[in-house]
Amino acid sequence: MSIQDKKKADKNTIWSAEMASFSALFAAVFISAIAFQSCLVHGNFYNDMYFNWGAKHSYIYNNGDDISLLLDKSAGSGVQSHKAFLFGSIEMLIKLVPGNSAGTVTAYYLSSNGNYHNEIDFEFLGNSTGEPYTMHTNIFTQGKGNREQQFKLWFDPTKDFHNYTIHWNPSAVVWYVDSIPIRVFRNYKSLGIGFPDEQGMQVYSSLWNADNWATRGGLVKIDWTRAPFKAGLRKFNARACKWNGPNSIRQCAYPTPANWWTAPAYKQLSWDQQHKLKWVQDNYIIYNYCTDYKRFKWVMPLECSLPQY
Repeated sequence: MSIQDKKKADKNTIWSAEMASFSALFAAVFISAIAFQSCLVHGNFYNDMYFNWGAKHSYIYNNGDDISLLLDKSAGSGVQSHKAFLFGSIEMLIKLVPGNSAGTVTAYYLSSNGNYHNEIDFEFLGNSTGEPYTMHTNIFTQGKGNREQQFKLWFDPTKDFHNYTIHWNPSAVVWYVDSIPIRVFRNYKSLGIGFPDEQGMQVYSSLWNADNWATRGGLVKIDWTRAPFKAGLRKFNARACKWNGPNSIRQCAYPTPANWWTAPAYKQLSWDQQHKLKWVQDNYIIYNYCTDYKRFKWVMPLECSLPQY
Protein backbone atom coordinates (compact mmCIF):
# COMPACT_ATOMS: atom_id res chain seq x y z
CA MET A 1 0.00 0.00 0.00
CA SER A 2 1.35 3.43 -0.93
CA ILE A 3 1.73 6.20 1.65
CA GLN A 4 -1.10 8.08 -0.06
CA ASP A 5 -3.38 5.05 0.08
CA LYS A 6 -2.48 4.48 3.73
CA LYS A 7 -3.37 8.10 4.60
CA LYS A 8 -6.67 7.74 2.77
CA ALA A 9 -7.43 4.49 4.69
CA ASP A 10 -6.54 6.15 7.98
CA LYS A 11 -8.85 9.08 7.19
CA ASN A 12 -11.67 6.67 6.33
CA THR A 13 -11.12 4.82 9.63
CA ILE A 14 -11.16 8.05 11.62
CA TRP A 15 -14.28 9.24 9.74
CA SER A 16 -16.05 5.92 10.39
CA ALA A 17 -15.13 6.07 14.07
CA GLU A 18 -16.37 9.65 14.34
CA MET A 19 -19.63 8.76 12.61
CA ALA A 20 -20.11 5.76 14.91
CA SER A 21 -19.43 7.97 17.92
CA PHE A 22 -21.85 10.61 16.61
CA SER A 23 -24.51 7.97 15.95
CA ALA A 24 -24.14 6.61 19.47
CA LEU A 25 -24.29 10.11 20.92
CA PHE A 26 -27.37 10.94 18.82
CA ALA A 27 -29.09 7.73 19.94
CA ALA A 28 -28.29 8.48 23.58
CA VAL A 29 -29.59 12.03 23.27
CA PHE A 30 -32.71 10.79 21.46
CA ILE A 31 -33.46 8.18 24.12
CA SER A 32 -32.77 10.70 26.89
CA ALA A 33 -35.10 13.19 25.21
CA ILE A 34 -37.87 10.60 25.13
CA ALA A 35 -37.31 9.74 28.78
CA PHE A 36 -37.15 13.43 29.73
CA GLN A 37 -40.28 14.18 27.76
CA SER A 38 -42.17 11.31 29.41
CA CYS A 39 -41.35 12.82 32.81
CA LEU A 40 -42.67 16.27 31.89
CA VAL A 41 -46.04 15.48 30.35
CA HIS A 42 -48.42 18.14 31.62
CA GLY A 43 -52.00 17.47 30.68
CA ASN A 44 -54.58 19.99 29.61
CA PHE A 45 -58.24 19.30 30.31
CA TYR A 46 -59.32 20.90 27.02
CA ASN A 47 -57.10 18.52 25.05
CA ASP A 48 -56.85 15.39 27.17
CA MET A 49 -60.24 14.88 28.80
CA TYR A 50 -63.91 15.23 27.94
CA PHE A 51 -67.18 15.26 29.88
CA ASN A 52 -68.79 11.83 29.73
CA TRP A 53 -71.86 13.03 31.63
CA GLY A 54 -73.23 16.14 33.30
CA ALA A 55 -71.37 18.59 31.05
CA LYS A 56 -73.94 21.33 31.64
CA HIS A 57 -73.12 21.19 35.35
CA SER A 58 -69.37 21.63 35.00
CA TYR A 59 -66.78 23.74 33.27
CA ILE A 60 -63.12 23.91 32.32
CA TYR A 61 -61.21 27.12 33.01
CA ASN A 62 -57.75 28.62 33.66
CA ASN A 63 -56.51 27.76 30.14
CA GLY A 64 -57.43 24.11 30.59
CA ASP A 65 -55.60 23.59 33.90
CA ASP A 66 -58.76 23.41 36.04
CA ILE A 67 -62.15 21.71 36.06
CA SER A 68 -65.08 22.25 38.41
CA LEU A 69 -67.30 19.20 38.82
CA LEU A 70 -70.80 20.02 40.08
CA LEU A 71 -73.61 18.01 41.61
CA ASP A 72 -77.18 19.15 42.13
CA LYS A 73 -80.45 17.30 42.52
CA SER A 74 -80.80 16.77 38.77
CA ALA A 75 -77.39 15.23 38.08
CA GLY A 76 -73.72 14.98 38.90
CA SER A 77 -70.86 15.19 36.42
CA GLY A 78 -67.82 13.30 35.24
CA VAL A 79 -64.84 13.39 32.89
CA GLN A 80 -62.57 10.83 31.30
CA SER A 81 -59.32 10.89 29.36
CA HIS A 82 -59.23 10.47 25.59
CA LYS A 83 -56.22 8.15 25.87
CA ALA A 84 -55.72 4.92 27.75
CA PHE A 85 -52.46 4.05 29.49
CA LEU A 86 -50.49 1.03 30.65
CA PHE A 87 -47.97 1.79 33.43
CA GLY A 88 -46.59 5.09 34.64
CA SER A 89 -47.82 7.75 37.07
CA ILE A 90 -51.23 9.40 36.90
CA GLU A 91 -51.47 12.56 38.98
CA MET A 92 -54.30 14.91 39.83
CA LEU A 93 -54.65 17.83 42.21
CA ILE A 94 -58.10 17.64 43.86
CA LYS A 95 -60.02 19.94 46.19
CA LEU A 96 -63.02 18.19 47.70
CA VAL A 97 -66.55 19.41 48.40
CA PRO A 98 -66.47 21.65 51.49
CA GLY A 99 -68.95 21.84 54.34
CA ASN A 100 -71.72 19.28 54.65
CA SER A 101 -70.75 16.82 51.91
CA ALA A 102 -72.64 13.84 53.36
CA GLY A 103 -73.91 11.46 50.69
CA THR A 104 -71.59 12.74 47.96
CA VAL A 105 -68.68 10.85 46.42
CA THR A 106 -65.80 12.37 44.50
CA ALA A 107 -64.12 9.63 42.48
CA TYR A 108 -60.74 9.54 40.75
CA TYR A 109 -59.69 6.27 39.17
CA LEU A 110 -58.27 4.30 36.27
CA SER A 111 -60.40 1.72 34.50
CA SER A 112 -60.57 -0.44 31.40
CA ASN A 113 -63.86 -1.65 29.91
CA GLY A 114 -65.87 -4.86 29.89
CA ASN A 115 -66.95 -7.51 32.37
CA TYR A 116 -63.33 -8.49 33.08
CA HIS A 117 -62.06 -4.96 33.49
CA ASN A 118 -59.17 -3.71 35.59
CA GLU A 119 -59.57 -0.70 37.87
CA ILE A 120 -57.52 1.28 40.42
CA ASP A 121 -59.55 3.60 42.66
CA PHE A 122 -59.48 6.65 44.84
CA GLU A 123 -62.95 7.56 46.16
CA PHE A 124 -63.68 10.28 48.69
CA LEU A 125 -66.81 9.71 50.75
CA GLY A 126 -68.38 12.92 52.01
CA ASN A 127 -69.48 13.51 55.58
CA SER A 128 -71.44 15.88 57.78
CA THR A 129 -69.98 19.29 58.53
CA GLY A 130 -66.99 19.00 60.83
CA GLU A 131 -66.55 15.28 60.30
CA PRO A 132 -63.56 14.01 58.27
CA TYR A 133 -63.77 12.54 54.79
CA THR A 134 -63.23 8.82 54.27
CA MET A 135 -60.72 8.03 51.51
CA HIS A 136 -61.65 4.71 49.92
CA THR A 137 -59.18 2.73 47.76
CA ASN A 138 -59.72 -0.45 45.79
CA ILE A 139 -58.23 -2.46 42.94
CA PHE A 140 -60.02 -4.68 40.43
CA THR A 141 -58.33 -7.32 38.27
CA GLN A 142 -60.26 -9.19 35.60
CA GLY A 143 -63.48 -7.80 37.05
CA LYS A 144 -62.73 -8.91 40.61
CA GLY A 145 -62.49 -6.27 43.35
CA ASN A 146 -63.17 -6.71 47.07
CA ARG A 147 -59.74 -5.34 48.00
CA GLU A 148 -60.78 -2.21 49.87
CA GLN A 149 -58.68 -0.13 52.20
CA GLN A 150 -60.10 3.03 53.76
CA PHE A 151 -58.35 5.93 55.46
CA LYS A 152 -58.99 9.17 57.29
CA LEU A 153 -56.82 11.99 56.00
CA TRP A 154 -54.35 13.92 58.18
CA PHE A 155 -55.43 17.28 56.69
CA ASP A 156 -58.58 19.04 55.56
CA PRO A 157 -58.94 18.09 51.85
CA THR A 158 -61.49 20.86 51.26
CA LYS A 159 -59.24 23.82 52.14
CA ASP A 160 -56.79 23.47 49.28
CA PHE A 161 -55.72 21.23 46.39
CA HIS A 162 -53.75 18.09 47.24
CA ASN A 163 -51.89 15.68 44.97
CA TYR A 164 -53.32 12.19 44.52
CA THR A 165 -51.15 9.89 42.42
CA ILE A 166 -51.52 6.34 41.15
CA HIS A 167 -48.10 4.92 40.33
CA TRP A 168 -48.35 1.70 38.39
CA ASN A 169 -45.62 -0.49 36.92
CA PRO A 170 -45.03 -4.21 36.28
CA SER A 171 -43.91 -4.67 39.90
CA ALA A 172 -46.65 -2.95 41.89
CA VAL A 173 -49.40 -0.36 42.18
CA VAL A 174 -48.76 2.40 44.72
CA TRP A 175 -51.29 5.01 45.88
CA TYR A 176 -49.77 8.34 46.95
CA VAL A 177 -51.18 11.38 48.73
CA ASP A 178 -48.94 14.45 48.51
CA SER A 179 -45.99 12.14 47.66
CA ILE A 180 -46.65 9.95 50.72
CA PRO A 181 -47.35 6.30 49.86
CA ILE A 182 -50.50 5.07 51.58
CA ARG A 183 -50.93 1.63 50.01
CA VAL A 184 -49.07 -0.92 47.87
CA PHE A 185 -50.41 -3.83 45.84
CA ARG A 186 -47.55 -6.00 44.56
CA ASN A 187 -47.54 -8.19 41.47
CA TYR A 188 -47.91 -11.82 42.56
CA LYS A 189 -49.36 -12.96 39.28
CA SER A 190 -46.96 -15.93 39.29
CA LEU A 191 -48.88 -17.19 42.35
CA GLY A 192 -52.26 -16.86 40.64
CA ILE A 193 -53.15 -13.45 42.10
CA GLY A 194 -54.55 -11.06 39.53
CA PHE A 195 -52.57 -7.94 38.55
CA PRO A 196 -53.56 -5.17 36.09
CA ASP A 197 -50.82 -5.56 33.48
CA GLU A 198 -52.59 -6.50 30.25
CA GLN A 199 -55.29 -3.84 29.71
CA GLY A 200 -54.93 -0.15 28.99
CA MET A 201 -56.93 2.03 31.36
CA GLN A 202 -58.43 5.47 30.92
CA VAL A 203 -58.49 8.12 33.65
CA TYR A 204 -61.84 9.08 35.15
CA SER A 205 -63.11 11.55 37.73
CA SER A 206 -66.67 12.27 38.84
CA LEU A 207 -68.87 13.82 41.52
CA TRP A 208 -72.09 11.96 42.18
CA ASN A 209 -74.95 11.14 44.51
CA ALA A 210 -74.17 8.03 46.57
CA ASP A 211 -76.29 8.72 49.62
CA ASN A 212 -77.65 5.18 49.59
CA TRP A 213 -74.29 3.98 50.96
CA ALA A 214 -71.55 6.62 51.18
CA THR A 215 -72.06 8.17 54.63
CA ARG A 216 -72.61 5.86 57.59
CA GLY A 217 -73.82 3.13 55.28
CA GLY A 218 -76.51 5.35 53.77
CA LEU A 219 -78.03 6.59 57.05
CA VAL A 220 -77.03 10.20 56.33
CA LYS A 221 -78.57 11.62 53.16
CA ILE A 222 -77.58 14.56 50.99
CA ASP A 223 -78.86 17.94 52.17
CA TRP A 224 -80.00 19.33 48.83
CA THR A 225 -80.52 22.80 50.30
CA ARG A 226 -76.71 23.09 50.13
CA ALA A 227 -76.54 22.28 46.43
CA PRO A 228 -74.82 22.72 44.10
CA PHE A 229 -71.83 20.82 45.46
CA LYS A 230 -68.51 21.48 43.81
CA ALA A 231 -65.18 19.61 43.62
CA GLY A 232 -62.12 21.00 41.86
CA LEU A 233 -59.60 19.19 39.67
CA ARG A 234 -56.28 20.76 38.68
CA LYS A 235 -53.17 19.98 36.62
CA PHE A 236 -53.87 16.46 35.39
CA ASN A 237 -50.55 14.77 34.59
CA ALA A 238 -50.21 11.41 32.86
CA ARG A 239 -46.51 10.51 32.89
CA ALA A 240 -47.40 7.17 31.42
CA CYS A 241 -47.19 4.79 28.49
CA LYS A 242 -49.94 5.31 25.92
CA TRP A 243 -51.97 2.17 25.20
CA ASN A 244 -51.87 1.20 21.52
CA GLY A 245 -53.45 -2.23 21.72
CA PRO A 246 -52.00 -5.64 22.70
CA ASN A 247 -48.50 -4.74 21.47
CA SER A 248 -48.34 -2.26 24.35
CA ILE A 249 -48.29 -5.12 26.88
CA ARG A 250 -44.67 -5.79 25.94
CA GLN A 251 -43.70 -2.29 24.81
CA CYS A 252 -44.83 -0.53 27.99
CA ALA A 253 -43.20 -3.11 30.29
CA TYR A 254 -39.84 -3.30 28.48
CA PRO A 255 -37.02 -1.79 30.60
CA THR A 256 -35.80 1.21 28.59
CA PRO A 257 -34.91 4.77 29.64
CA ALA A 258 -38.16 5.96 28.05
CA ASN A 259 -40.08 3.52 30.25
CA TRP A 260 -38.72 5.21 33.37
CA TRP A 261 -41.24 3.39 35.63
CA THR A 262 -39.37 0.11 34.96
CA ALA A 263 -36.14 1.40 36.54
CA PRO A 264 -34.90 -0.51 39.63
CA ALA A 265 -35.64 2.53 41.82
CA TYR A 266 -39.37 2.03 41.18
CA LYS A 267 -39.52 -1.70 41.87
CA GLN A 268 -39.68 -1.22 45.63
CA LEU A 269 -40.29 1.60 48.05
CA SER A 270 -37.23 3.28 49.56
CA TRP A 271 -36.63 3.03 53.31
CA ASP A 272 -37.98 6.55 53.73
CA GLN A 273 -41.12 5.70 51.72
CA GLN A 274 -41.61 2.51 53.74
CA HIS A 275 -41.39 4.54 56.95
CA LYS A 276 -44.03 7.00 55.66
CA LEU A 277 -46.29 4.17 54.51
CA LYS A 278 -46.08 2.53 57.94
CA TRP A 279 -46.95 5.88 59.56
CA VAL A 280 -50.13 6.12 57.47
CA GLN A 281 -51.07 2.47 57.96
CA ASP A 282 -50.50 2.69 61.72
CA ASN A 283 -52.39 5.94 62.28
CA TYR A 284 -54.96 6.58 59.56
CA ILE A 285 -56.28 3.31 58.13
CA ILE A 286 -59.82 2.56 59.30
CA TYR A 287 -60.64 -0.50 57.20
CA ASN A 288 -58.46 -3.19 55.63
CA TYR A 289 -59.98 -6.12 53.79
CA CYS A 290 -56.99 -8.21 54.88
CA THR A 291 -58.09 -8.02 58.52
CA ASP A 292 -61.81 -8.55 57.90
CA TYR A 293 -61.87 -12.23 58.86
CA LYS A 294 -65.64 -12.30 59.34
CA ARG A 295 -66.27 -11.07 55.81
CA PHE A 296 -64.08 -13.78 54.27
CA LYS A 297 -65.03 -16.44 56.83
CA TRP A 298 -61.35 -16.78 57.79
CA VAL A 299 -60.40 -17.85 54.25
CA MET A 300 -58.34 -14.76 53.50
CA PRO A 301 -57.16 -13.65 50.05
CA LEU A 302 -53.70 -15.05 49.36
CA GLU A 303 -52.06 -11.63 48.92
CA CYS A 304 -52.92 -10.79 52.53
CA SER A 305 -50.23 -13.21 53.71
CA LEU A 306 -47.56 -11.86 51.37
CA PRO A 307 -45.28 -8.82 51.74
CA GLN A 308 -46.49 -5.81 49.78
CA TYR A 309 -43.43 -3.56 50.13
